[in-house]
Amino acid sequence: MSLTEIGSPALALHRATLSNGLRVLVVPDPTTPVVGVSVHVDVGFRSEPEGRTGFAHLFEHLMFQGSESLEKLEHFRQVQASGGIFNGSTHQDYTDYFEVLPGAALERALFLEADRLRAPKLTEENLRNQVDVVKEEIRLNVHNRPYGGFPWILLPPVLYDTFPNAHNGYGDFSELEQATLDDAAAFFDTFYAPGNALVTVHGDLGAHGVDGTLDLIERHFGDIPARPVPQRPSFAEPVPGAERRQVVTDAHAPLPALALGYRVPDPSADPGAYLAHAMLASVLTDGEAARLQRRLVHGGADGEGLVTDVSASNGLMGGSFDARDPDTFTITAVHPAGVAPEKVTAAVDDELDRLAAEGPGAEELERQSARWSAALHREDDRVMFRMLGLGARELLFGRAELTLELPARLAALTPADVAAAAARLRSAGRAVLLVEPGGDDGTGDDGTTESTTTENVTTENATENDGSTR
Repeated sequence: MSLTEIGSPALALHRATLSNGLRVLVVPDPTTPVVGVSVHVDVGFRSEPEGRTGFAHLFEHLMFQGSESLEKLEHFRQVQASGGIFNGSTHQDYTDYFEVLPGAALERALFLEADRLRAPKLTEENLRNQVDVVKEEIRLNVHNRPYGGFPWILLPPVLYDTFPNAHNGYGDFSELEQATLDDAAAFFDTFYAPGNALVTVHGDLGAHGVDGTLDLIERHFGDIPARPVPQRPSFAEPVPGAERRQVVTDAHAPLPALALGYRVPDPSADPGAYLAHAMLASVLTDGEAARLQRRLVHGGADGEGLVTDVSASNGLMGGSFDARDPDTFTITAVHPAGVAPEKVTAAVDDELDRLAAEGPGAEELERQSARWSAALHREDDRVMFRMLGLGARELLFGRAELTLELPARLAALTPADVAAAAARLRSAGRAVLLVEPGGDDGTGDDGTTESTTTENVTTENATENDGSTR
């Protein structure tokens, strides 16, 4: 199934490009009383420069620190005064900024987003303040939390070799502290050019309609000066030819854990095979009747539960069509200290082999397809999630329609498709990350995690990996 071999979605999508290169997507929905405005910028943590890990996320923070027209916190006040919500997030290949407000506040939202895209307030005070905020976020979410950074920070350095794919997107403290205003200005000038961004408006357009909304977008965004658009690099690298293994120590983890990482098909070149991996993840771990839930958590036929928790995900950040190639299929499990990790991986391999040989049963596949459909419809019932999905897929693949087509695309998958996905995982190399509980506080004076590598094997080449969280 190609990216276009599917029926037309229910909502009408209207596209435009301004003279400065800014792409625009307007998706009216008269059934909702609110409107969402988002700006997706074609830069994520895979694009940040070497020596500046975490910079894409840091810059996202800086975009909330005021602009040349509005003082710090004024953006927040105006959104909240309108009864709206707002936020932003950094992903592998994009950064988004968004707000959802009552439909009558559409023009206010467009002004606010255009204002910071035109000229965010980049000052030494704001930079130093946000470096400290990001460091505290890392302490909270990674350094001082059990299984912090597991697996999205710790697994990529085992599975991948190149800096864009392998480095820590949250950032290293020392590199964050070395960030300068010149770095911030260069990052903004390079990646935040209008031609490298997409504005999405979705929801209640009121009396403006589509044409009036396009006029408002032109009014507020059209005078942002055009700048050269960076050439998007390819992040492709070879699939591992054999298993790679690494062990790290987590001072806060109460139990051992493991993560298995595999490469998935290119979602643009082979979307059917890519989505088959998403369904495979559901067949393995979604719901009490899923295969690894029954076998590893509840004990299967032998009555022996090997793990306390297991999950699988197609995509490093967990969403379908949320990143370009390459991306990662993960299986994670937490297990008692008395259970050897090899016993867990052997059970996973056995289940994948069974699926590769037989495929899931028709009833099994129908159950997981129904779970997917219900989850997607439940998520897309909120304007915010639907808007963000539309904008991200339009930016990454040029097809916002993917968001609306996902339930039908997943329902069209066959047992043979899922069997082929399982066989693909078993036929290529993978990463195995083992987490062992540690006994000290696990942090150095600079706040960086001191993950100790107790085993480091890359069987197909002589590449070394220091096992740090970078």
